[in-house]
Formats: sequence, C-alpha cells, structure tokens
Amino acid sequence: MTAPVPPRIVNMPLPGTQSLDLVVIGGSAGAIEVISHMVTQLSNRLGPAIAVVIHMAQDARAMLPEILSASGRPLMKTAEDKEPIAPGTVYFAPPGYHLLIEEQRTFALSVDEPEHFSRPSIDVLFESAADAYGPRLAGVVLSGANTDGAAGLRAIAAAGGVTIVQRPSTAEAATMPEAALQASPHSHLVDAQELAQWLGSLQRHGASGTS
Repeated sequence: MTAPVPPRIVNMPLPGTQSLDLVVIGGSAGAIEVISHMVTQLSNRLGPAIAVVIHMAQDARAMLPEILSASGRPLMKTAEDKEPIAPGTVYFAPPGYHLLIEEQRTFALSVDEPEHFSRPSIDVLFESAADAYGPRLAGVVLSGANTDGAAGLRAIAAAGGVTIVQRPSTAEAATMPEAALQASPHSHLVDAQELAQWLGSLQRHGASGTS
C-alpha cells in the first residue's frame, strides 16, 4: 500500500489584526488546556472577535466559568442566539448547541443533529463563518480525537481566509490536527505558545502592547 503524501506546509508569518475581523477556534480532547493558556495572553485591546467551539464531556464543562472570568482580559461570554458579533470579544459556543454565523454577522444557535458525534460542531461554525467573513477570517484547529474541523478549515481556505493548525506533535490528540492538515495542507503550523502569542498580538488599530 502506498504511503500518503505528506502535506506541504507553508510556514509564513501569521497575519496581523489589520486583515482580520474574526478568528474561529475549534478543538476537542486536549484543547481546553490550550484555550485556558490562550486567554491569559489576550489583551483588553484585542482587535478581532474570537469564537470558540470545544467538544467537552459533561464534567469538563465546569471549567468554562473559570475561563470566562479571566480578570483583566477581553470580554468573554457564551454566545447567544441573534447576538451581533462585537470586535474584541471572545465567544464560546454553549454546550449542546451548534453555533453558526449568519450573513449579517450575528450568531445563531441550532439543535440540529450532531456532526461527527458532536454538538456544537467545529465544521458548522467554520463553514458558516467562511460564508460571512471570507478573507477577513482566520480558522484554528487544535488537539482532538476526531476529524471535526477539517471540512470547515477547507471552506475557510477556499473563501480566502487564513488557516492555522496546532502542530500534531504538540497535541494531546493528533487526529484532529492531522485531518485538518490533510484537508488544508497550506495551513500555518503553531504550538500552543505560538498561538497564544499571536492572538495576544492582535490589537485594535492604534493600540500597542499585548497586555
């Protein structure tokens, strides 16, 4: 059997805030630790909005309030149905609901069937965000044990957006980032610290510093 051809990776500087209105992030097993570290690096001068889908077991959901209450950071909240997406805000998909983005850049919540055994689904968020934001969007796939997020990252690339994947060698569960790389082989590869530093650097126009 012929071995699969390794994906060709483009390691270029990640884009700055001037080119982005939204960053969407998805992960599963091992991702909540990356997200927890990420929020400690975010500035209260964050430029784009961030929307996050994490697959979590019931007992892991208790960690979300701690993440959302990180002091001195941007506003972090659970996304609400029909809520306009505000710059500089970090939104989390509520457990048990798909999180979508509508053309007018508002959130929508859905209880449609799970995708990849998951609700919320990363693909659902990423694909709807690609339609609404096109090249003003960046998508990030983190550690996880299934293939959710791969099709969504491909949709972001097709819309001209930026695609970013956690280095599989640094992921607790490499299946999700490996699938994302197969679907979008020109993605930027980052580890958790590089992602946190990049997100921390995304400032509103005219702002400086990262904390």
